Amino acid sequence: MSFNCLIFSGLFLLFFVNNNTQAQTENAETEEIIESLSDIVTEDYDYSELTERLNYYKRNPINLNKTSREELQELIFLSPLQINSLLKYPETNGYFIDILELQAVEGFDTEIIQRLLPFVSISSNPFADVSFKKMLSSGQHDFMLRYGQLIEKPQGFSDSDAGYLGTPQRSLIRYRYMFQNSFSAGITAEKDAGESFFAGKQKNGFDFYSGFIAYKGKGSLKKLIIGDYALQFGQGLALWSGLSFGKGASIVTIPKQDIGLRPYTSSNEALFFRGTTATLGFKNITLTPFASFRFLDATISADKDEVSSINQSGFHRTLTEISNKYALKELIYGAAIQYDYRSLKTGFIAYQTKFDHPFEQGKMPYNRYNFSASGLINLGWYYHYNWRNFYFFGESAHSLNSGFAHLTGTMMSVAPTVSLVGVYRNYQKDYYSFFNQAVAESIGSNENGFYSGILITPNSKLEISGYTDFFRFPWLKFGVDAPSKGYEFLFQLSYSPSKKLKALFRYKEENKEENDELENSINFLESVRKQNYRIDLNYKINAAFQIKNRVELVNYKKGLQPLETGYLLYQDIAYNPVKSKFSGNARFTIFDTRGFNTRVYAYETDVLYSFSTPGFQDKGLRIYFNGRYKIKKGMDIWFRYAVTSYINKDAIGSGLGLIKGNKQSDIKAQIRFQF
Repeated sequence: MSFNCLIFSGLFLLFFVNNNTQAQTENAETEEIIESLSDIVTEDYDYSELTERLNYYKRNPINLNKTSREELQELIFLSPLQINSLLKYPETNGYFIDILELQAVEGFDTEIIQRLLPFVSISSNPFADVSFKKMLSSGQHDFMLRYGQLIEKPQGFSDSDAGYLGTPQRSLIRYRYMFQNSFSAGITAEKDAGESFFAGKQKNGFDFYSGFIAYKGKGSLKKLIIGDYALQFGQGLALWSGLSFGKGASIVTIPKQDIGLRPYTSSNEALFFRGTTATLGFKNITLTPFASFRFLDATISADKDEVSSINQSGFHRTLTEISNKYALKELIYGAAIQYDYRSLKTGFIAYQTKFDHPFEQGKMPYNRYNFSASGLINLGWYYHYNWRNFYFFGESAHSLNSGFAHLTGTMMSVAPTVSLVGVYRNYQKDYYSFFNQAVAESIGSNENGFYSGILITPNSKLEISGYTDFFRFPWLKFGVDAPSKGYEFLFQLSYSPSKKLKALFRYKEENKEENDELENSINFLESVRKQNYRIDLNYKINAAFQIKNRVELVNYKKGLQPLETGYLLYQDIAYNPVKSKFSGNARFTIFDTRGFNTRVYAYETDVLYSFSTPGFQDKGLRIYFNGRYKIKKGMDIWFRYAVTSYINKDAIGSGLGLIKGNKQSDIKAQIRFQF
């Protein structure tokens, strides 16, 4: 496809969309939730855990008359205050009789109710249960096979000596079994592009395998998992693995809602546990002892026999990547104990991490305090407490023989239409945790800060949200040769004058300090300011078609250097008629930025359980098409084609990923069986 053809196709699409059409895609609710929950996204972030969770509750809605706090926490878009109101409603009003009663629950506006409706239901008999026979015969099976690859050939597949050893195809197999919310099992197998498949160094077929068997009960044995699992406790300072959101336009994810032990369902090859563990319950106390043993990808220095870096990409394509595969042994064992009483939840975490090689000590001033041992003991204490319209949360953590980290915050509903969040954090420069995903500007150490957020919903049509975050780094960082400080500000206004139209405006500003660009033996810090302006328009034309437009502008200014600017525009069209077997969507994007500093990220729809958030830089066009066809009940196929064409470039990428030419295109196909 030539560049002129791309322009013509894009203009035709724009004309056709604006004069004829709009509707929801297969996962419209999920995609909207993901975009609203976090403004910090990367190209390879895996949201499959969240998508799988929400899709399960679409097929098996939560019974609001027979639910728990933990089950509602699975719906990550609900705030702790909203969950508390929902659980308290039956105590004073009796069981829900009609789903419309949600309008009477404190803290629930029209938008949150519309978001909640696909995932909940009302049962007239809240004590109904199923027999053991039904448990054996009524399980849900879900099998999926995915294939994809770049059409153009990167340099790594042409270099026979130092290039990729495998084939350019990407493939994934995924199987899940689920009975209600009590028993589940799953297997995930994945091969990345460039990796061998039943050949060369990979004799076992897929490069990555993950699986689990999980049980959830109501007696003393609350949970049991054999295989791969995640642990989520407190506010993520001491121990949090798996899905986690940070600062974004939505303030509800700032106080983390820990679920404790859960199966690991992602295809991400890092930051999970492997072994057998359980959660035991004794009245108001739960105990989760755990043990995990894994092999990690790492670079081990030959002279000192020390770990110089850990590779979390999961790629095993070249001789170097294969030699680093499973080079480091990791043993983790410990326990978490928790006490629940009415509105109070508090817990204590203690665990040890052991490696068979020590980590090398940092040689530069900025990494002087990096972890440099073969073992680490982490301790943590956390709490959550509801009192009227206030929700208090916090955690204190300590890496033994080194630093401390503290986080404390409050979420409050000061009026039916106004919610506030405030969080203070203090992470010492020598605090270490390999499973730290607390609210932070950087990596959860060497940082002090205060975050404040607000959400205002004056009526059903208007929503105003925003936050400010002031932070400072007491010690040096990479590219910052002195203690530094900064702030972040976001303002967002969403307006829905009707059920068909929604408009959004967002302004975000980041201000940090970095080394200057002068060639001095000593670098001085200078201010770096980045501003993003975004306008979205979402319009439902009829029951089958929906369109969405976005314009985003970026300004970047460092010190006295010239201002850098960039912009991105896209047009979406989604087609999803009620009775048709086919549904799909397409996007046409134009972007023009000066480079890396003014790149713009834009979340893209994809095949089910696959995600794409490319960062756009330089100048060019991008078009993609997604389609889904329902062959019959329980059998669906998806397909995707995406192409990016750059202006005035004769090569894309670098190193082994270099593609000669100005175009990069990708295809993907997927089939799913449900029975």
